Amino acid sequence: MPNTPVLKIGVAGAGVMGRNHARVAAEMREFALTTIFDPDRVTAEGVASAYEAQAVTTARAFVDAGLDAAIVATPNRFHAEVGVALLEQGVHVLVEKPIAASVADAQRMIDAARANDRVLMVGQVERFNPAVETVKRAVADDDIISIQITRVGPFPPRMGEVGVVIDLAVHDIDIIRHLTGSEIVEVQPQLARTRADREDTALLQFRLDNDVIAHITTNWVTPYKTRTLQVATKTKFIVADLITRQVTEYFGQQPDGSYSTRMLNSWPAEPLRKELEAFARAITTGETPAVTGEDGLRNLEVALRCLGEG
Repeated sequence: MPNTPVLKIGVAGAGVMGRNHARVAAEMREFALTTIFDPDRVTAEGVASAYEAQAVTTARAFVDAGLDAAIVATPNRFHAEVGVALLEQGVHVLVEKPIAASVADAQRMIDAARANDRVLMVGQVERFNPAVETVKRAVADDDIISIQITRVGPFPPRMGEVGVVIDLAVHDIDIIRHLTGSEIVEVQPQLARTRADREDTALLQFRLDNDVIAHITTNWVTPYKTRTLQVATKTKFIVADLITRQVTEYFGQQPDGSYSTRMLNSWPAEPLRKELEAFARAITTGETPAVTGEDGLRNLEVALRCLGEG
């Protein structure tokens, strides 16, 4: 984006995602990474020193750091507290998924962004996965019948305060809404807890307001990581591997059961960089963010309904 001002950006939360955001933002011409916030001083200083940024250990110092934009990658329960304070200070905010820990907190962030005319974008990074974008293009002029998503893997080395529905399935709830352009109206969840305090296995069935049906299989009990997306339409069947980004289309089925296949182009790109580029573009052009606060709220509402909390 030539002739646009460089945005001073900071990252709140220097965990795995926060460090990834810092790495990508530091490489981008749209941003100048100036501030890293983490309550652990050693962590904050370690990340900040890698990018010649300032380390702060309180949310107040971060909010007062003179930023144009901020990435909030703290634990979920702090998203609203930090996000609202930033928005009220006139800072544009990209908040990691889920948008907040509760619907009420999500609404507070949306209201603060609107009241202060700031961008609020939610970090649903799978929207920017080239394989998802390829599937989206492939089904754009067709009628979707069903969507099946599998997102499984081993138990995470770091166990947070949420289970697989909030940690993993929120990605796929967003993909389903994104591909269909419709809202989920019926939820049929099956949850199991085997190794954790929260659910570590979930089978989630949905019906959307356009009658598409969808299913998510997600767990932390599979010894290897799988991320697959399957979409059936009236004329084709598409299978995407979200890790390798290979997308295959099956079409032209004949009465004898034969069919044709073709590989669809999925251009190499780092999803997180594309997400941050979209954030910068929304700030500098005034266009609607790719994933709005309202999108984040809808995704959270569905996830909480699956947990019996909505």
